[in-house]
Amino acid sequence: MKLTINTMKLYAALSILVAGIFTACQPDEFGNGDGNGLSDPGISASFTITPVEGKNNTYVFAADQTDLIGVRWDKDDGVGFPKTMGKAIDTVFYPDAGTYTITLKAYGRGGASAVSSKTLTVDTSDPASGNLVVGGKMNAGDESKWNFVTYSAGVTFAILDNKMIASGGSGGHAGIYQAIQVEGGKKYKVDMTVSGSGATDVWFEVYVGTAEPVPGKDYNDGGTRLGLNTWAGCGKTAFNAKLSSISCSGSGGVVTFPQSGTVYLMIRTGGSNLGTTGISIDNVELRGTK
Repeated sequence: MKLTINTMKLYAALSILVAGIFTACQPDEFGNGDGNGLSDPGISASFTITPVEGKNNTYVFAADQTDLIGVRWDKDDGVGFPKTMGKAIDTVFYPDAGTYTITLKAYGRGGASAVSSKTLTVDTSDPASGNLVVGGKMNAGDESKWNFVTYSAGVTFAILDNKMIASGGSGGHAGIYQAIQVEGGKKYKVDMTVSGSGATDVWFEVYVGTAEPVPGKDYNDGGTRLGLNTWAGCGKTAFNAKLSSISCSGSGGVVTFPQSGTVYLMIRTGGSNLGTTGISIDNVELRGTK
């Protein structure tokens, strides 16, 4: 019996020793840390940006180091670093003029990583699919690009932290709108990013109509395109997404006009309680589509 107990103790000690050695040899969680002695010593995140000849606003991003285990690109498109790995050589289209900060995070063996950034300047918007909305990023000062209308007291719109926020409730009703020039017969798609903590007895609607908004008169020209409606089941709980992906009212975001001219993008909301954080609006777009 004594020999059996000692043997069991010996097996237990050996098991702990082997487990410790095995654990020490495991690589760190991919991308989290500097490795465990098995990492690449001189990993580089340098990369090039090359315009694609013959294609508007299209660029090739290419990591310089060829033996990387993985890469993640932050393309300054509002997404940030994606959760999944990207391509070491990637082709990207920027429909809108602007200055973008492109960042590459490169990964080597053992979790070693490096990061570098470059600035890309896109001089002009793509004529076919560039965003026609001015001030759609809702940065400080963009409020001057929008017209504000209050139909009944209780709801207000204001820019805070690079978002247009509709807040309040109490049965109020307000909106913002902008005049935009479009081509007849061309398809356009309207969309935006919306977020909130969850509303109660509230509607949020987007219109693109040819009638000019009139103070004191509800706007409904062309019908609702996209919307949130707590009675219909969306907007009741916390949300942060493209409006097109969570909309539960309206005919859809694609619209066509028979004639060229001025249209009006109207965003309006009202109801009992827009939530503790209100409804935030960002990245508002109206762009051509095929």
